[in-house]
Amino acid sequence: MISLAQQLDELSAMSPAQLRAKWRDVYREAAPDVSPDLLRRGIAHRLQERVHGKLSTATSREIDRISGQLLRNGKIGTRSQIALKTGTRLIRSWGDKNHQVVVCDNGFEYQGRRYSSLSQIAEDITGTHWSGPRFFGLRKRGEYQPRATNG
Repeated sequence: MISLAQQLDELSAMSPAQLRAKWRDVYREAAPDVSPDLLRRGIAHRLQERVHGKLSTATSREIDRISGQLLRNGKIGTRSQIALKTGTRLIRSWGDKNHQVVVCDNGFEYQGRRYSSLSQIAEDITGTHWSGPRFFGLRKRGEYQPRATNG
């Protein structure tokens, strides 16, 4: 059997007619009226899916959400809610000390205590009100930038 790498390499040498025939073999339908470059990309995508698997439904939905947002206003903004996996450790240096927070099923744990929000923990650490996600580096200037470590 021919390897994925070899199949992908062969695509670059195919004529438009060969690409359309390959599309028909791979997708089981007639090729759309697009450029040879887009045919190559579409065929390559499908071949890679067969070997490595498809994107999860959640990932596909998130890509659709982000691309829709980009088309509507030309920007990708903050996610409405940050999703952290249980067991994730958030680490923040403050006042010459490293502070570790563990994400739990229904909140957070810091120094043996349970909290319902990161903002409560940030306030305990600093003594002033902070946005918890911003304090722990999960949000910065309107962009979603997680800095969590699993462990």
